Amino acid sequence: MTLNTDKALTARLQTYRDSAGKRADECLRLYEVLRQGMMASKENLSLLQDLLATMLALSPDPHTVSCAMLFVATECGQDLEPIRAEISREVQDQLDQLLYLIELETEHLPASTSHSAEGLRRMLLALIKDVRVVLIAMAWQLVKLRRVKDQHQEAVLLAKEAMLIHAPLANRLGIWQLKWELEDLAFRYDQPEDYRRIARLVSERRSDREKFIQQFIKKLETAISTAGIKGEVMGRPKHIYSIWRKMQRKGLDFHELFDVRAVRVLVDDIPGCYSVLGLVHTLWQPVPGEFDDYITMPKGNNYQSLHTAVIGPEGKVVEVQIRTHEMNEHAELGVASHWRYKEGGPTDPAFDNKIAVMRQLLDAGEDKLDDESLLESFQTAVSEDRVYVLTPQGQVLDLTLGATVLDFAYQVHTEVGHRCQGAKVNGRIVPLTHRLETGNRVEILTGKHPKPSRDWLNPRLGFIRGARARSKVRQWFRRESHEDNLRQGKEVVEADLKRLGLTVADLEVVPARFNFNSVDDLFAAVGNGDLTVSQVVHAVERLKDKDAELTLEDLVSRTPKRRRTQEGKQNGDITIEGVGNLMTSMARCCQPVPGDAVCGYITRGRGVTIHRDDCPNALRWVREDNPRLIQVRWRKQHDSGYRVNLLLRAYNRRELIKDISTMMATSDVSVTDINSHLDESTEEVNIRLQVTVKDYQHLSDLLNRMSTIPNVFEARRLTEKA
Repeated sequence: MTLNTDKALTARLQTYRDSAGKRADECLRLYEVLRQGMMASKENLSLLQDLLATMLALSPDPHTVSCAMLFVATECGQDLEPIRAEISREVQDQLDQLLYLIELETEHLPASTSHSAEGLRRMLLALIKDVRVVLIAMAWQLVKLRRVKDQHQEAVLLAKEAMLIHAPLANRLGIWQLKWELEDLAFRYDQPEDYRRIARLVSERRSDREKFIQQFIKKLETAISTAGIKGEVMGRPKHIYSIWRKMQRKGLDFHELFDVRAVRVLVDDIPGCYSVLGLVHTLWQPVPGEFDDYITMPKGNNYQSLHTAVIGPEGKVVEVQIRTHEMNEHAELGVASHWRYKEGGPTDPAFDNKIAVMRQLLDAGEDKLDDESLLESFQTAVSEDRVYVLTPQGQVLDLTLGATVLDFAYQVHTEVGHRCQGAKVNGRIVPLTHRLETGNRVEILTGKHPKPSRDWLNPRLGFIRGARARSKVRQWFRRESHEDNLRQGKEVVEADLKRLGLTVADLEVVPARFNFNSVDDLFAAVGNGDLTVSQVVHAVERLKDKDAELTLEDLVSRTPKRRRTQEGKQNGDITIEGVGNLMTSMARCCQPVPGDAVCGYITRGRGVTIHRDDCPNALRWVREDNPRLIQVRWRKQHDSGYRVNLLLRAYNRRELIKDISTMMATSDVSVTDINSHLDESTEEVNIRLQVTVKDYQHLSDLLNRMSTIPNVFEARRLTEKA
């Protein structure tokens, strides 16, 4: 038997080599090596034969076939170190990803439910750099389900894995031949009584149903060809789990279902759709009340197709779907894709793009599988917008790309965020500014009492990326006592003014610009997070010039509406893109300034109102998926920059000037003048510089970086040149 299996495997690989070309020689060479080790046993060869039979039906490339063989070898206990030098780098990378994928599935699935499994599926896709790894994992799961048979406990666990992870992924990727068998086998082991009941109702084997569908298709194809219509007819008989799922979802009895047997017809244009419909109704008697015209009246997700049910041969009902190729592409890859209809999944354009690219890669076949541009598109799609991280309990959380551990803490629970004092990522202590990556396991270290820091609200310090977490911190400080907010706000504003060469006296006329009655009210607003120091200092700098006209940076709450051109009308140094030829105004509720993350809201008759991303109103509209919400952003005009004078005080040491110069260069700052004076009695050196910066934010970041240079104990702006 072992000899027969070995011969069958060799013959299968040789056939594959004949179709794939010389690139597949590596598969034959690898098999010759593996059969000398643990793979020589009858059971292991049988495992490999089953996996390759499943894989080769998907037209994989030789690297993927090699990876599949190596994976089976590792599962059978074979040590690959002696042959690792003979394995190509691409195959080794694939194998490493596959082993990591299987490990994650095994580790986190027990904690998963149908709700949390969606996060796990997304995390797995985000972690995998090569989609071909997912194919092997799904094929391997199918092989295990086929072989488990009477081992009830293991069968139920494998069925749960298949239903939560592998079948939905096969569905989204359009690998129907894996999807139906994964679902049917999982259904058989997980709910055996329901499976047997539906099987009895169907009362015919799958092969019989497929034979019936092929006969139906042949007759319809002949009629379409005779009528001179260019069309493609395909059938996909419903499998047992799909029938049961539809009965549950629609509350129907088996005999009320009209699409147990289904056929789809694709034509070039809409007139062709209706011509084929006429042919179908001429050949077979239509079932009354079972015709739907989604071409004239599309579904809410723009799904378009003609649906009808007819009484076919032997009195069996067949559902016929008729659509154009373009409609089918939209239904398969667009917002009305088959997986969303089946699973009721949420709308996520970025994730849809990822799935679409993966399907294209799968559909490319052997000849195009190594297309570098398509693989690069997949790399971009899987890493573009989100990160998926794990709690200590194995739950998957979905965060914005660039999210920090503090964002994670507030995503878990507001109170966890408020009490956060530290964090561990993969068991290692990290700072609160640490940015998370997909696959990280995060543990938040909390104190007994909530104690957020006002530094968390400072965007320059990088503690928080997401609007939700920032909003929660602001709410906490807003609830604090007025006296504490006043004191804290005064301290941070005065410190920033001093550092930038401004005085508290310059604040006298600023409160009115923000609709406050006094400087103390302004300090309290900064203390509770309603305003940032950047907003206050922006306004002060503008008001230093008494003749300066009102600009966006002044942030007057009653800013008049302005009409903008397509390119954006210049307003000081700032323009807003994405608004088009519409009036705009600054929202009074959140008072955005240049540099803030912003969004636009289309109002009735008043153009577009600009809100901060973390504005409570904007967050509510995001939750409601309000169609009036649009994307806008600030854009700085090209200019030559602004000259400012700076003072650095430091204790003298070797290479101090060199370190300052290096820091200036990396900060994109031009130095137009520099001189220094050393006090030999104290070894203190005063360094005066004239530099060119782009704006206030650039200057503030520069002073922050200067303060971190060893031996520098003061870095501030001078109000006039010495």
